[in-house]
Amino acid sequence: MSICVIVPSRNRPSAVAALAAQLSLTATRPDTSMLIALDDDDPKLDEYTELALEFEDNVRIVVGPRVRMGPTLNREAVAVAPFYDIIAFMGDDHRPETVGWDAVMHDVLDRAPGVAYGNDLIQGPNLPTAVFITADLITRLGYMAPPGLIHLYLDNFWVDLGRETNLTYCGEVIIEHLHPIAGRAEWDSGYVECNSGEVQDHDAGEYRRFMRDDWPGERVRLTT
Repeated sequence: MSICVIVPSRNRPSAVAALAAQLSLTATRPDTSMLIALDDDDPKLDEYTELALEFEDNVRIVVGPRVRMGPTLNREAVAVAPFYDIIAFMGDDHRPETVGWDAVMHDVLDRAPGVAYGNDLIQGPNLPTAVFITADLITRLGYMAPPGLIHLYLDNFWVDLGRETNLTYCGEVIIEHLHPIAGRAEWDSGYVECNSGEVQDHDAGEYRRFMRDDWPGERVRLTT
């Protein structure tokens, strides 16, 4: 089962370089790849492009209009889902530490198709801040996360999706989340923007609305 890890990124080429390096150190399956999704107005786009020359063959970049993280993830996930067995999300601030994390997720989702996740050392079993989803589910739904979300509550939805299918927490798989909420990164402009009160209010309201109004009908598509 091939895995594509989608990583939306903006203004953080050094973080992407570190993540790509960590992928090469810890992934053990030859069919595991990473897709870096960038904005065409990113002020550091040239730096990403230069870095791409150093990436391994299993890491590539795509560039598109800026639509924020949730819609970017959906756009790329739907595009690549027909060509992979598992679609994953990591932020550019995640670092897979466990050697063979991709093999573990492959085996888990082969036995129990649905949603799987590891230990990010912040949320642990509570939320899949990095997630692995059976690609067919994304194809059936037409999205990886509710389309109206900007940046937050995606991981809450992935718990709901897993509960409708299979939800597996792999606590032995460490995919560290270097987030400022845990003191593991600085509050740069990107973190400030996506964790603003405006985004918090919008995504909280939209998540509740989606689960109340849309999800009862949408979930039927998982079995048809």
